[in-house]
Amino acid sequence: MTYQYLNGENWRHIYIVGDLHGCLRLLQDRLETVRFDAKQDLLISVGDLIDRGPDSPGCVALLTQPWFRSVRGNHEEMAMNALSKGNHQQWIGNGGDWFYKLEGMKMIEAKHALSRCRLMPLIIHLQLKNRLIVVAHADYPAARYEWEAPVDPFDVVWSRARIERIQQGKGEPISGADDFYFGHTPLPNALHAFNQHYIDTGAVFGNQLTLEQVQ
Repeated sequence: MTYQYLNGENWRHIYIVGDLHGCLRLLQDRLETVRFDAKQDLLISVGDLIDRGPDSPGCVALLTQPWFRSVRGNHEEMAMNALSKGNHQQWIGNGGDWFYKLEGMKMIEAKHALSRCRLMPLIIHLQLKNRLIVVAHADYPAARYEWEAPVDPFDVVWSRARIERIQQGKGEPISGADDFYFGHTPLPNALHAFNQHYIDTGAVFGNQLTLEQVQ
């Protein structure tokens, strides 16, 4: 699945969270702080649920929750490539070693949970009452957003070209939507430039976990 459409009218409040990387307890604390109601509210992740942090199995299990949605990050991509194509070293070298330390039922359960990553969209199209929000892991690799327009999946989950241009003072807005939310590149603070919001603030490295309310 490349695109997933969400209608904001189905929820009371909607939040977007930065890269989790196994930091489930930190997420739970943040949701408690904002009084998140799983029966009325929605949480959208910019991807990279797994690796490096203390509870990757717990974070990937969020995919079963009706109040949670996530786009696919490059760490989910590496996990799928390892399990389906045998590309183990890339994943291990980027924090996937937790999986290979599991034994017995825990490994079976983790494999089952990770299989759900194949159902993760690359892009979430969130239609709110007065604005359109697009969520992707690393980039929306085009000058203009269009629903179901073909995109390069590699660029969506890996590219840092756009944020590097912004950091060099050469950024530009993306037309076709009001706001774009990305993760992938850990920053000391969330970066808001033009209509783009980079919200991976390196929670797994001891920094804050960014949680932004959009409805």
